[in-house]
Amino acid sequence: MEKAKSMEKVLCIGHAAYDITLPLETFPKENSKVRIGDKVECGGGAASNCATLLARWGMNTYFVGAVGNDYYGQIVRDEFQKDNIKMDYLTVTDDFKTTSSYILANTSNGSRTIVISRTKKEEAKVDSLPDDATVIIADGEEPTLTEEAIRKNPTAISILDAGNVKSAIVRLCPIVQYLICSKDFAEEYTKEAIDVLNRQTLIRAYDKLAVEFHNTIIITLGEYGCFTKVDNEYMLVPSIPVRPKDSTAAGDIFHGAFAYFISHNYKLCDTMILANITGALSTQKIGGKYSIPTLEEVYAQSELNGK
Repeated sequence: MEKAKSMEKVLCIGHAAYDITLPLETFPKENSKVRIGDKVECGGGAASNCATLLARWGMNTYFVGAVGNDYYGQIVRDEFQKDNIKMDYLTVTDDFKTTSSYILANTSNGSRTIVISRTKKEEAKVDSLPDDATVIIADGEEPTLTEEAIRKNPTAISILDAGNVKSAIVRLCPIVQYLICSKDFAEEYTKEAIDVLNRQTLIRAYDKLAVEFHNTIIITLGEYGCFTKVDNEYMLVPSIPVRPKDSTAAGDIFHGAFAYFISHNYKLCDTMILANITGALSTQKIGGKYSIPTLEEVYAQSELNGK
């Protein structure tokens, strides 16, 4: 398959954090003491994780957002530099501390429980965003910057990670080309309970979102894959079976992979297949950014070999 030219400019807009992952054999009981071996530390945050995947996969990637002028913020910036993520639109501020996330990863089933320490209350301030972006992917944490980026780049592919229902995210839903929402978002916004094994519940939720927002909608369903509508046909695109250890950042990695493949001229269904594979593979390793698979590993699991 012919790939896009190397003139792309990707803006990943939103949240950057510092993750500390504690691998556990089972979830701890309340008022108990648990000892572990090594912990896993790295930068995190939805937009940051997307940027990392896209940069590692060779795209010209810029992070748009803010970190604190502190120890964790410096590590985030050091990692961006190592991964060749451009920081022209990254604000470093003394107004708040860089978000830190403490992640309990249950390696027996792959679940993760996250405790977030965050003091940031205001949106990031960036002097001016570019008008030559080809891809915009946002997590809803910086709605004003996202709106500006889409306004200044009307021909760019625009993608929103809608993980939960809050005003900052809902206001962005109608203005993006691809609305990728979690099952939780779809259920809460539409007031429709989704049973993955009952296709009609997915159709009802999808139709309500489509009537409201008039764009391409993908509902993510974790280990079950994702659901959309292509050429008037509803489609549940399954994931691949894996034995998960840690699902931290799997959704972010799915979104980053979706942005990569859709911007490289893959059809929507094929993009979803490959993004599902990417997210599933990531759950087999501990730690968000450490779990990002290579493009070659993704192709090895698929008949869509990128040629």
